[in-house]
Amino acid sequence: MPKQVIEQRSRGFICINSHPAGCRRNVEQQIATVREAFEEQGKGMKSVLVIGGSTGYGLASRIVAAWGFGARTLSLALERPPEGKRTATAGYYNTVAFHEFAKRDGLEAHSLNLDAFSDEAKLEAIARLRQSMAPVDLVVYSLAAPTRVNPRTGETHRSALKPIGKSYTSKTVDLDRGHVSEVTIEPATEKEIADTVAVMGGEDWRWWIEALLNEKLLAQGARTLAYSYIGPQLTWPIYRDGTIGRAKHHLEETALALDRMLRNRLGGRAWVAVNQAVVTQAAAAIPVVPLYLSILLRITAEKQILEGPIEQMIRLFRLHLAEGKTPTVDKEGRIRLDDLELRDDVQKEIRDLWPLVTTENLRTATDFDVFQRQFRNLFGFAVEGVDYAESVETELTLGG
Repeated sequence: MPKQVIEQRSRGFICINSHPAGCRRNVEQQIATVREAFEEQGKGMKSVLVIGGSTGYGLASRIVAAWGFGARTLSLALERPPEGKRTATAGYYNTVAFHEFAKRDGLEAHSLNLDAFSDEAKLEAIARLRQSMAPVDLVVYSLAAPTRVNPRTGETHRSALKPIGKSYTSKTVDLDRGHVSEVTIEPATEKEIADTVAVMGGEDWRWWIEALLNEKLLAQGARTLAYSYIGPQLTWPIYRDGTIGRAKHHLEETALALDRMLRNRLGGRAWVAVNQAVVTQAAAAIPVVPLYLSILLRITAEKQILEGPIEQMIRLFRLHLAEGKTPTVDKEGRIRLDDLELRDDVQKEIRDLWPLVTTENLRTATDFDVFQRQFRNLFGFAVEGVDYAESVETELTLGG
């Protein structure tokens, strides 16, 4: 296959290419972290379905399930394959690397490159599960997509990252130039609210669980969880009290309904796990959040409580999902992994620093440089141990 030297190309919060060697190294490092955390292989899950398992918390969940518990895994995600000189998406290369290392270590892995919102994806997943993976012990729902085509209505829904009820003004930072400025975001329309709930709420999660139940593919005691975020009051106008928060509320309501359903039919459970803020492409797209994250990264690093997606998922699986563990939940029934982020001392320092940050002191007052590096890492760039002057193969084949 022809090789090429790949330089990062981006527009604002969107990186339009990726580096296969950097993505491979990212996956390799996460696997090493899991192996170090599990001196003995965990018990309690043999077969795990991850809906949205190519990046972020979904990928981290899949890695912990596989290398921490020895589980068979099936992941669904829609990723762009390589074409000529055009690279694939990072999620595609992450999945290629996952299969490479799983094969090396004798772990069974399956992946479907499909739109997980579609009926086609559900039918393909059901066939694959029935063929070699059923019954399923754990279903992780970790989709992060800006749009969704409802297969039952044909309508296309597009999410909006907006406040509700009134406009919101706060600080933000330009990801390329590091320029701090004020941004005003106008409130969402009722349609934008409804569309965001349709994309990011719990309807599709419920359809997945209902389909798996109807096909008798879930094990006795099967569990499912979806991921959410609450964050501090500083970000609530654009997040928890905004369109995203309305969708997350719907997700939490869905979790309660699924919990009742699974308890009655299989003795199973359903939860929402509230994770802490980490650098993702989705987070970078939300005004205010990148600046908040830049401050959070500095303060949690100084207090030696910094966690990325893989560390969060190790905590989730070891403390809440492993055999013999009963999840600790809050009064709304949610598993909380955001306890370190929301510690009083951490949030006080963020509140004190927030009004003082300017363009001039951004890189000394915050860890914006770390934010930028972690953002590039998502796409396989600026990864330690990778020679970016070296030409690499980009037309890699995704195993199924």
